[in-house]
Formats: sequence, structure tokens, C-alpha cells
Amino acid sequence: MDITSDDAAHVAIRLRASVSHLGRQLRAGMPEQALGSAALGVLSQLYRGGPLTPTQLARREGVRPQTLTRLLAELEAAGHLTRRAHAHDGRQSLLTLAPRGARLLTGEAKRRETSLAAVVGECLGPRERAALLQACELIDRVADAMAAGIADSAPPASAGAHTAAR
Repeated sequence: MDITSDDAAHVAIRLRASVSHLGRQLRAGMPEQALGSAALGVLSQLYRGGPLTPTQLARREGVRPQTLTRLLAELEAAGHLTRRAHAHDGRQSLLTLAPRGARLLTGEAKRRETSLAAVVGECLGPRERAALLQACELIDRVADAMAAGIADSAPPASAGAHTAAR
């Protein structure tokens, strides 16, 4: 059977596998004392989303708030985030990325980008780099659609079904 790019299930499998493989390679170069991916994910959410309650943060990370309790305490104790009382709800706290956390996060992002740029420059020619940029735009569209809940409202596709040609 010839698999084409019109087969959404096949594309989804390859995309997930490729993104996972790339993520593993980027994490593999992290220094031993670096924060783990869960901690970096929390800091990234605060960087992108601004101040958040623990409940909002847990929702964005796709975990239960109880799962984050210990991690948030560790990040706060290390000076990577700050916690203050919520202005409108005294039962809630508001988490903010601290300058130390921002430096750590941007330093790790820079390290990963430098490593990735070196490999992209070495392994891909100009046309391939342009194609990769186009693929990044498509990946962003897919991620944005997932964030908007489009996948949740779409009917499940059967594993053997092929999408009709456009």
C-alpha cells in the first residue's frame, strides 16, 4: 500500500514521532544540574502566559493541580518563581516568573537553539532549510488548532481511512 501525505493518520504518526525524537535530542544535551522538562514547562508557561494561578498553570500543562504542588514549591524555593495572593480571590495565589527563572529559561532556550542551528546549518541545504521553515508554520497551525480544541470536536478517523484528495 502506498502511503501518501493525504493520509492524515500516517502524517500524525510521523509528526508525533519526529517531534518526540527531536525533543529527546534537545533534552539529551542538558547539563546535569539543569531543571527537568516539567520545571522548564512550568517556567515556559509563566513566560508566555504571564502570571497564572496554580489551577490555570495545571490546566495549561495538562496535569492536576496536586501534581504541581511539590514542583511549584521547589521552583519558588530556588527563586525561579514568586507567589503572591490573588487580588480578587484570597483562596488563590498568583505565580509569576522571577528574574532568576527567566534567565535560566532563556539560557536553556539559547543553548538548544545554538545546538539546533549548528546541526541545521551542517545537515541541510538552503532549499531544505526553507522547507523546514514551511513545515514549522504548519506545525504551529496544527498546535494552535489543538489548543483551540478542534481535535476534541472532530469525529475520530478510522486507522485505515484515507482522506479524499483535495
